[in-house]
Amino acid sequence: MALRQHMATITVELGVGPDIYDVTGELNRVVASAGIRDGVLAASVVGSTGSITTIEYEPGVVEDLKRAVNRLAPPGDDYAHEQAWHDGNGHSHVQAALLGPAVQLAVRDGRLLLGTWQQVVVINHDNRSRRRPVAVTVTGS
Repeated sequence: MALRQHMATITVELGVGPDIYDVTGELNRVVASAGIRDGVLAASVVGSTGSITTIEYEPGVVEDLKRAVNRLAPPGDDYAHEQAWHDGNGHSHVQAALLGPAVQLAVRDGRLLLGTWQQVVVINHDNRSRRRPVAVTVTGS
């Protein structure tokens, strides 16, 4: 069977970071519209202060993740980026780099292969609200 590829972009409106939004439903809709039963989905956040990962999307874990990224790269610390640009978001770039801009997930039977309590989330780390495009590519048969 020949491999096929389908590309799409979803857009997420996010508040001041860290703000976390569950995109699992949107990604599964992209997979369904691709008509690909088995393969892989790659999703990449566009922007240097955004990230994407998987977590259990429930209020406790969401708050835990927010606190953890703020401990790793705290707002208000001395960042060379802020000395150069004076925009107050040096921590945002570091947080996003630590979590990463992309995920790759298996597609099986026309759906993302995720654990029972596993969702895909996009995170805005910036010190202002952002509209984040997420580039999605589904490849498979």
